[in-house]
Amino acid sequence: MKLQHLVLALAAAGCVSAQAADSLNLANYQVTGTHALDIFNGTSGGLSGLEGSAIAYARDRGTLFFVGDEGTGIIEISRTGQTIGSMAFDWAGTGSTKNDTEGLTYLGNGQFVVTEERLQNGYKFSYSAGGTAALGSAPFVSFGPTIGNIGIEGISYDARNGNFVTVKQDDPAKLSIYNALSFSTTAAADAVANIEYTGANSNSSLFGLNSLSDVAVLGGVNALVGTTAADNLLLLSLDSHKLIEITRGGVIKSSFDLSNVLPHNGIEGVTIDENGTIYLVAEQIQDGSNVLPNPASQLIVLSNVTAAVPEPEGVALVLAGLGIMGAMGAVSRRQKQAAQA
Repeated sequence: MKLQHLVLALAAAGCVSAQAADSLNLANYQVTGTHALDIFNGTSGGLSGLEGSAIAYARDRGTLFFVGDEGTGIIEISRTGQTIGSMAFDWAGTGSTKNDTEGLTYLGNGQFVVTEERLQNGYKFSYSAGGTAALGSAPFVSFGPTIGNIGIEGISYDARNGNFVTVKQDDPAKLSIYNALSFSTTAAADAVANIEYTGANSNSSLFGLNSLSDVAVLGGVNALVGTTAADNLLLLSLDSHKLIEITRGGVIKSSFDLSNVLPHNGIEGVTIDENGTIYLVAEQIQDGSNVLPNPASQLIVLSNVTAAVPEPEGVALVLAGLGIMGAMGAVSRRQKQAAQA
């Protein structure tokens, strides 16, 4: 490699984002896309009335998956909302009467965990396009007793260490972090959290939120590897119309106001990809309004739109590189002049 090329390479390596190492910093994000998702009715794979309620990113596939709170199945979509495939759920033998799927996370190699809010159970299954997941015979785990429509709303898997994080909606609102989950096919193994944060009631003000709708870990974001921000979490609240970033110690690091983002659609699910792009899923219009976009579930994309700014060390390296290249140019000119004399 020529010296000037090496200098330029080193200088470029020094020009990294000035983003603090302890935060994703949601203040740098903007909505960069909204995409209406296909309406799944009886003519589309038998998945009827699918209201988007949870979303997960599959890194090894480069795609997104979402489920609806009627629990009829799981849909694979592109990062711009195009349907790729689907798989139906069979709830026979689970004891579920509402099939209230509100949480979804990806484990890798085609495996997922989906949670049923009222049963407060998590079921592990493998995705197969066009197939059916028999949840009644799937390995499962219990996060608590059967409850009303205030149970488990979200789950996220941290592939770095096998941790799981869940959120309970309210009465009380609860954030729980687990070292691991023990799934069983015969009886629900009780999940025991190593960290829990609990609000007092339905208006819990837990982290300043009225309720908890979903959670996403930040450990898979490439730019955060090796920083304390990789341990942070994203918390979504439908009722507060807000997305916040917190540490696992419960300190709020940044927030994003969702009040004006599809205000007629309830935003219920969140996930994030390796590039730090955030994806939210919203159920179709729920308030009877006839506003556009049409009353379908929506995919919302949030992107970091802040340009990379050189760190001080990077700036110094660039200046040093320019100085070296200037000196090299002067030497070259003198050599040419001497040769011509």
